[in-house]
Amino acid sequence: MNYAMQISASGALASLYRMDVFAGNLANASTAGFRATIPETRMRDAARIENGLGPGESTMLLERLGAGVQMAPNRLDTRQGAFRLTGAPLDVAIAGPGFFAVRAGGAEEGDGVRLSRDGRLTTDASGRLVRSVDGLAVLDASGREIAIPAGVKVAIDARGVIRAGGETVGRLQIVEVADPSRLRPEGRGLFVASAEDLDARGEGTSEVRQGIIEESGVDEFDAMMKLTDASRSAQTNLGMISNYDRIMDQAISGLGRVG
Repeated sequence: MNYAMQISASGALASLYRMDVFAGNLANASTAGFRATIPETRMRDAARIENGLGPGESTMLLERLGAGVQMAPNRLDTRQGAFRLTGAPLDVAIAGPGFFAVRAGGAEEGDGVRLSRDGRLTTDASGRLVRSVDGLAVLDASGREIAIPAGVKVAIDARGVIRAGGETVGRLQIVEVADPSRLRPEGRGLFVASAEDLDARGEGTSEVRQGIIEESGVDEFDAMMKLTDASRSAQTNLGMISNYDRIMDQAISGLGRVG
């Protein structure tokens, strides 16, 4: 009975975690450039394997029964969101797998490079090109911040080259990561990439679109259905635990009366 409760508990914990992830996706259904997180599960190894026991210390029945589920590393949904025309000269979108590079901290805090698909850009009081949502500086192909003079016409071509008043002021750094599954979400639509991925950046297939932003890659209906499914799974497993507890209570009470 205790073994069955442990299996149900593992299922409940996995379902509650999935609910958290899907709720986070749903909350970002209107966040520009958002990439959904896909929670993964795996069958937990039998106790014999986890504890390093020999094959003679188990039974075929227990081997087939398994030991419930546990969370596996999450995946990043790399499907591109729909494009929406805004006409704003500093709004940009990436057609392809690339990411914008932004600086999450000051120069005194180290490199602090983060990746983002949110192309809602603006300039701050000093003329730096920054993300409009949080003011993080957008980096050029050399890892430097980009300054744009005030009151001039801005043009951004498909390669990310920025011209202000006809003069080139920089080129957006577009990072293409060979294995997106290695990206770690940090919140606010930012991702942490390994030093290896950042060092390998170079020319890719991505193109920049001016006056357009990429909408969230979250399918609201799909996210809601998955959230509901995870909730039902959690309720089922918690109900099983409650039943086990009730049966054990009845068994203990019955044994007490027999004594």
